[in-house]
Amino acid sequence: MTDERTQDGPPVVAPWRDRLHEIIFEADTRAGKAFDVSLIAAILLSVLVVVLSTMPSADEEPARGVYLALEWVFTVLFTIEYLVRIVVVRRPLRYVFSFYGIIDLLSILPAFIGLVVPGGERLLVVRTLRLLRIFRVFKLARYLTEAAALKEALLVSRHKIAVFLTTVLIVVLIASAVMHIVEGNAKNEDFDSMPSAMYWAVITMTTVGYGDITPITGAGKAMTAILVLIGYSLIIVPTGILTAEMSGGIRSVTTRACPSCMAEGHDADARYCKRCGEALND
Repeated sequence: MTDERTQDGPPVVAPWRDRLHEIIFEADTRAGKAFDVSLIAAILLSVLVVVLSTMPSADEEPARGVYLALEWVFTVLFTIEYLVRIVVVRRPLRYVFSFYGIIDLLSILPAFIGLVVPGGERLLVVRTLRLLRIFRVFKLARYLTEAAALKEALLVSRHKIAVFLTTVLIVVLIASAVMHIVEGNAKNEDFDSMPSAMYWAVITMTTVGYGDITPITGAGKAMTAILVLIGYSLIIVPTGILTAEMSGGIRSVTTRACPSCMAEGHDADARYCKRCGEALND
């Protein structure tokens, strides 16, 4: 399983590893798309098994044994897939600690945890997170491109968003303090503490309005109306920030994954990884 080495150059990766990497980590080829579609089908079926196993009828035999067997079949399949992914990448630890690597690990751990902690296998529904790979499969470049643009816009506008969230927090604190004083003096038990008042402020400002905490004084009702209007006004702020950043331009990207650092989202004509400089698979 080791790579051959040239006399004075970097290790030469075995062709079978490059081929498997292309199939497992990319979806631009027919084999890669077939693998990912099969994987998503297996994920959906495994989640369906976990959901159905929570029904009262599943506690009776022989249904209980059937569900348990199916859960372990999928767990074994996903464990093998996870190990194969580690084998075919050039830097296994980088994959293991990557976003998808952690998700892949979490999708199989609950089954083994269930052997020690009763009911732990119910956490297998975390496998639904693996459906995020669906964006890589049906790779309509438009979706990948838009996703890349959104990611870049969030990164660029993070400071503006931080300022916006800080402003919202300040408004919530001021409104909750005022309501705690006003409604507290009126003996309104809903506002007997600042945390309760802050909960009311967040629910009101986001215009959700559960109605479980309501003011009884005129001043409190006026404050509620003002906070709702402020909430409506602030809703458009993050949308405007992201829209402004995304309007700067959109570039076409693919689902090709770097075999060294696992970076995705390379341009269609890229020959080398934009992050580490490693040659990309053709």
